[in-house]
Amino acid sequence: MDKLITTGGVPLQGEVRISGAKNAALPVMICSLLTEEPLTISNIPHLHDTTTTMELLAQLGVKLQVDEKLAVEADASEVNNVVAPYELVKTMRASILVLGPLLARFGRAEVSMPGGCAIGSRPVNLHIKGLEAMGAKISIRGGYIRARAGRLHGARIFMDMNSVTGTENLMMAATLAEGESVIENAAREPEVVDVADCLNAMGADIRGAGSDEITIRGVKRLGGGAHRVIPDRIEAGTFLVAAAVSGGEITVKDVRPQQIDAVLEKLREAGAAVETGGDWVRIKAPKKLKSVNIRTAPYPAFPTDMQAQFVLLNSVADGAASVVETVFENRFMHIHELRRMGANIELDGNTAVVRGVERLRAAPVMATDLRASACLVLAGLIADGETLIDRIYHIDRGYHCIEEKLAQMGAGIRRIPGNYLERVMPARAGAGAAG
Repeated sequence: MDKLITTGGVPLQGEVRISGAKNAALPVMICSLLTEEPLTISNIPHLHDTTTTMELLAQLGVKLQVDEKLAVEADASEVNNVVAPYELVKTMRASILVLGPLLARFGRAEVSMPGGCAIGSRPVNLHIKGLEAMGAKISIRGGYIRARAGRLHGARIFMDMNSVTGTENLMMAATLAEGESVIENAAREPEVVDVADCLNAMGADIRGAGSDEITIRGVKRLGGGAHRVIPDRIEAGTFLVAAAVSGGEITVKDVRPQQIDAVLEKLREAGAAVETGGDWVRIKAPKKLKSVNIRTAPYPAFPTDMQAQFVLLNSVADGAASVVETVFENRFMHIHELRRMGANIELDGNTAVVRGVERLRAAPVMATDLRASACLVLAGLIADGETLIDRIYHIDRGYHCIEEKLAQMGAGIRRIPGNYLERVMPARAGAGAAG
C-alpha cells in the first residue's frame, strides 16, 4: 500500500492547473447508459474512482475508447447486463448512479448497496423513493437494490434531504420518463448543473438545474454528443488552503472562481490576499493567519468537502474558532490525527473548537477518508520534520497527481510504493537483529 512522505517548512510558490471535477465526471460518464449513440467526455481526471466507473460501465457492456488527450468515448449501444456487482460498487458510492439510467432505458436494474468513504450515513432511500414515485417496483434482497418498471412516468418528487447523487439519479431517470417530472429541494451544486448540461446536449429537456426546483420533460430517446467536465472546485480550494497555511503565493488556473465564493470569502477573512480572474485565482498568504468560524451546508454555502482543510488552517492561525459540520455526522476523524501532530482541538458532537498553535510536529498519521487525507498532506507540508501519511488510497480517489502538483510548487513530498516499504522494513529489522 503506497504512502506519502512530506517534509514541512517550504512556502508554496508558482501555479497549478486544476483537473476536471470527479463529482461531475462520474455521473457524466454514467449518462452514456441513457443513449445508443456515442458520448464523448473530456477533462476527465485520472483517478481511482474514474477507473472504477469505467470498469463498471465496461462490465455492463459499454464500449470505451480513450484518445491521446484522455477524452473518453462511451458507446452503450450494446449494453447486455443490468447488474452492478458488489465487487465494484463497494468501493465507490457514486455507483448507485447507474440505477436510474438502467431502469429508465432497459426497465430493470440490480445494483449492489454502495460503499465509499466512511464519513456518515448517506441513505439510498431518497433514490428509491423517487424512482417508486415514477412507477418503479423496488425491493432490496441479498444486499442488492432490485428495480423493475415499464416506461417510467413523470412525478413530483420532494427530497427529504439535500442529496447530490439523489438529484442526479432521479434527473437522469426522468429524462426518458413519460411526461413531466419536478424535483423539489434539489441539490444546487455545480456538479448537478454540469450533469444537466450534458443531458441537455444529448437532447434532454431539463430546466432549473442550479436551483432547488428542477423540471424535466421526458423524451423518447436521447442522442450522443460531446461534453467537457467542469473544473474541480474542491481541488482548487485545497491548493488555495495549502498556499495559505504554508505562507506561500500561488495562482490556481482552469478554475471557476464563482463556484468557490464561500471558500474565497473565508480565506480573505483569514487574512489572505485573494484576486480572481475569468478562470484563475491568485492567493498570497499573510504573515499570520487569523482563525475563522466555519459552518458547513449544501451549496452555495461553505462545502463540507473543505471542512477538514479549514480545521487545519485554524490549527495554525491566531485565536480560536469553531467548525460546525452539518452535512455528515462522522466527518471529524482527521481531528485525532491532527492532535497527534500537536493541534489543539476540542470536539463536542458536530462542533470542533480549534485553538491555533505556533507549529505542528511531524508524526505518522493515517488517512480515514478522501478529504481527511488531503488535510493530513497539507499538515505534513507545514509540520516540523518528516510526516508519513498512510492509507493514501483515499486521496487517490479524488486528487489527480496531488504529490506531483504540490512538488511543482516547491513542496517537500514524495510517494513511497508499498512494495518498496515491504522490501526495506524487513531488511532494516534484520540489520538491527544482526547488530
